[in-house]
Amino acid sequence: MDFADILIHVHPTLSTEQRAKIEEALSGNQGVVSAHFSTEHPHVLTVAYDPEAAHAGQLLQIVREWDAAATMAGL
Repeated sequence: MDFADILIHVHPTLSTEQRAKIEEALSGNQGVVSAHFSTEHPHVLTVAYDPEAAHAGQLLQIVREWDAAATMAGL
């Protein structure tokens, strides 16, 4: 099984609680191996996932429930 990583940038003013909810929502998604925010840069979210089971665009849509302007960059 191959894994892919994406970076998602969110607004830096999201609260710790909101970031935790985003991580939880992504982690509960089929195919997601891990989802965590950077401790140095709290606006940067790294998601590791199985591209055969999950799609990057769908993962971004989950994040956009909390930040409509969230953007994605590949790794």
